[in-house]
Amino acid sequence: MPTRTDPLIHPLLRGRWSSRSFDPTYELGEDELEQLLEAARWAPSAGNSQPWAFLVLKRGEPAHERFVQMLSRGNAPWVPNASVVLVSLFKSGDDEDPSFTYSDYAEYDLGQSVAHLTVQAGSMGLGVHQFAGFDHDAVAAEFGVPASWTVTTGIAVGRYAGSVDREWDGRERVRNPLSTFVFTNRFGEPRWS
Repeated sequence: MPTRTDPLIHPLLRGRWSSRSFDPTYELGEDELEQLLEAARWAPSAGNSQPWAFLVLKRGEPAHERFVQMLSRGNAPWVPNASVVLVSLFKSGDDEDPSFTYSDYAEYDLGQSVAHLTVQAGSMGLGVHQFAGFDHDAVAAEFGVPASWTVTTGIAVGRYAGSVDREWDGRERVRNPLSTFVFTNRFGEPRWS
């Protein structure tokens, strides 16, 4: 596991990582799944619109088998080992009027709900790896997603395996310093050096 050096943030955030090594024998219980989705449900959203949805695809169920056929070549070897894949969606329009934009903040709100879910998973000893390498249009068609919703990411959830993917998991974890993205007075003028 990559090293964590920043003591200023909560251990659940500091210890978060996106392994691709999931235990293929672990089965996420319905109660655990409900806890994760409750955490997502309680995320803030613009005007309390809650413009998110999730397709729940549990390993061993027919919907999961259909989904794994749509994975990119890079994700096909590891995603099926996760106990469940959640496909995230946000409300982007209106069923009656396709030209109507639902909310300028729906994607942002979905991101907050997934962040809540991720922190909840960490508190439960579960691992999460978000990914976008799958055929979004095929998922929308296969699972009957209305045109007013946009498929965004897959979220693999499960227990991390004891072994790690050395090429992926063994890499040093690097983050940009605050001075590169926190500004004051004018964009590009760092708040802190």
